Amino acid sequence: MENQKLPNATAVLILGILSIITCCCYGIFSVILGTIGIVLANKDAKLYAENPTNYTNYNNVKIGKTLNIIGIVLGVIYLLMMIWMIATFGFDSLQDPDLLKEEMNRYFGVQ
Repeated sequence: MENQKLPNATAVLILGILSIITCCCYGIFSVILGTIGIVLANKDAKLYAENPTNYTNYNNVKIGKTLNIIGIVLGVIYLLMMIWMIATFGFDSLQDPDLLKEEMNRYFGVQ
């Protein structure tokens, strides 16, 4: 039997890359894309575990899963940072750079 490619390996890899790239979009997109990528990676890992000799691109799944995990972690960190900044400085301060600088100087005690 000829070796096949895992059906979602390329998608997992692309989702992992996009998950890392979109971590600065308030973290939400990164977490969503990373979660989808991990679900697809787990499906392919189960398929590969059933018959490893039939598939050739399992390394793409492993790399993609790692990238998705990194993207989720970065997205969660950025999301928590944004929640902290909104709770501390207010949403209006985030919209105005001068006001944000003033609020941050006041918060950290810089004269």
